[in-house]
Amino acid sequence: MPGSTTLALASLHDVELCARAAAGERKAFGELVRRHGSAVRGLLRRMGAQAAEADDVAQDAFLAGFERIAEFRGEGTFAGWVKRIAARLYLRRLQRERRLGVFADGGDEEMEVRDGDADGRIDLDGALKRLAPGERMCVSLCFGAGLSHAEAAEALNLPLGTVKSHVKRGLDKLRARLAPADGAVLEGRRGNG
Repeated sequence: MPGSTTLALASLHDVELCARAAAGERKAFGELVRRHGSAVRGLLRRMGAQAAEADDVAQDAFLAGFERIAEFRGEGTFAGWVKRIAARLYLRRLQRERRLGVFADGGDEEMEVRDGDADGRIDLDGALKRLAPGERMCVSLCFGAGLSHAEAAEALNLPLGTVKSHVKRGLDKLRARLAPADGAVLEGRRGNG
């Protein structure tokens, strides 16, 4: 029964699915793609990719992940592993297109995007889009893809201090944009030490 195979795979842990995929079971890897595809595309969108480009790079990342699945040792999450692959592929694409130079200059151009809606929900993607390109890329790599500052610096071919500055400025801007207008939550946090 085809449906029972799908249900059986859906109940397995990512590490078990990786082991089955490494043994040649394509459906196991398909389950990993189903579980984590939208998160990988979301990371790429936060890094600045347009929807179609995010889809293309995510597909390339999963293909690379399938080819290298035996290298996944389960020391971290599969999602983190494939996100790092996707982030690096996207950065290589940017470098090929010579669009990466904009990240080194630290330009502060920002897009006008709403950070939330009338219900008070936070729009992290909208807030990220308002960051300068270098800040958005560095914050996305360090917090979305799980790269260290040093790994992000190497991937972007930037000095470590530049990456740290972009991350700090980006996080400061995100905190300011995403904080409640009345400051109630911030006041409570200060009191808790």
